[in-house]
Amino acid sequence: MNLDPVSDYLTRIRNAVAAGHRTVEIPASNLKKELTKILFDQGFILSYKFLDDDKQGVIKIALKYDKLNQEPVIKKIQRISKPGLRKYSGHDEIPRILNGLGISIVSTSKGLMTGKQAQRNNVGGELLCYVY
Repeated sequence: MNLDPVSDYLTRIRNAVAAGHRTVEIPASNLKKELTKILFDQGFILSYKFLDDDKQGVIKIALKYDKLNQEPVIKKIQRISKPGLRKYSGHDEIPRILNGLGISIVSTSKGLMTGKQAQRNNVGGELLCYVY
């Protein structure tokens, strides 16, 4: 039984990148689907597919690697807010990651979005993770 689905999602991606896998399969949920869409829109993953074979469904993610030296695009993916210690931030306090090269993913009242989108929409929320 997994108590933190977001940590499980991030750990599966982190482990697949560390092992050099091209794809990773993750049990689906609506939150994980939104995280996947954000990672795809920001260029951190190559493609994704939502498979609804069984009750829960599966997200199949194709990881992205640099063509020249086969380095993974995702260097670090880090969970910020945890079930034991939630981290919230106002729209004016959302941190810039690697001077704008990375992204923070924020859970707001208007749904999941990147830190830049949250600042543009003047909404704060729970800082889920940093990706760079």
